[in-house]
Amino acid sequence: MTSATARIAAWTGMVPIDDTALAVTDTGGPGTPVVYLNGSYASKRHWRRVIAELGPGYRHITFDERARGKSKLATDYSFEACMRDIDAVLDARGVDRPLLVGWSYGALLGVHWASRNPARALGVVGVDGPYPVGWTDEAGHDEIRKVFKRMRPLMPLVRPLGLAARFSAETHADLAIESHLLHAALEPVVVGMAVPVRYVVASGEAVGSRDDLQEQMRKSIDPLLVRNPNLKVSAKVGSNHGSVLRKDSRAVAVAVREVAALGRPGR
Repeated sequence: MTSATARIAAWTGMVPIDDTALAVTDTGGPGTPVVYLNGSYASKRHWRRVIAELGPGYRHITFDERARGKSKLATDYSFEACMRDIDAVLDARGVDRPLLVGWSYGALLGVHWASRNPARALGVVGVDGPYPVGWTDEAGHDEIRKVFKRMRPLMPLVRPLGLAARFSAETHADLAIESHLLHAALEPVVVGMAVPVRYVVASGEAVGSRDDLQEQMRKSIDPLLVRNPNLKVSAKVGSNHGSVLRKDSRAVAVAVREVAALGRPGR
């Protein structure tokens, strides 16, 4: 441990990026920096149980994406904007070689960032994602638009639960469609990963979900595990997609420890 590392203090504040600002919390300390990437409409509060399981031996960095949690509104909510946000947070906090832990959409962000920055990433833990399956047809995209149109009146009510952001139903649909396309094109990204990736795979079905699609998504990584030894399933847990961070935080913490151990000197 260097003296410079030991002096890193806890910090909470806003990090400016583009035309917005992100709400960031950094616990500081000398431990391995772990950067938590949220689900599509979730906030940093969803990681509380995982952080408690890991304890103070790690440096925990959480942030709210644009128009989520306490972060500000923006004009760009695209996937590439989210990628820029990761860089902005890392630069603002002086983080080198983070361990990225992502849930759902955050897991997609994590593997893409690590794929683009293999020398800077310690590794990735993907919590029920990312899976190389997505709707690419217009019929599927129309269904997504219809779902968010129906949800429009409920969005103010479900925002506190991390089920909606502070932008329009149309933007929600656009981001969901973009996510499906990115997941559908994910296979070469995952197969080419040069850093450790550990999956925590949920097995329960979310309320209102299509069971066949969820099962297809989760099974889609099986052949990829054979093609790239950097990919492994750390655990398959009984919770569903929405409850995995709450009910199986211990399994997520175990996966984080696995990846952190691989990055220690001599490994």
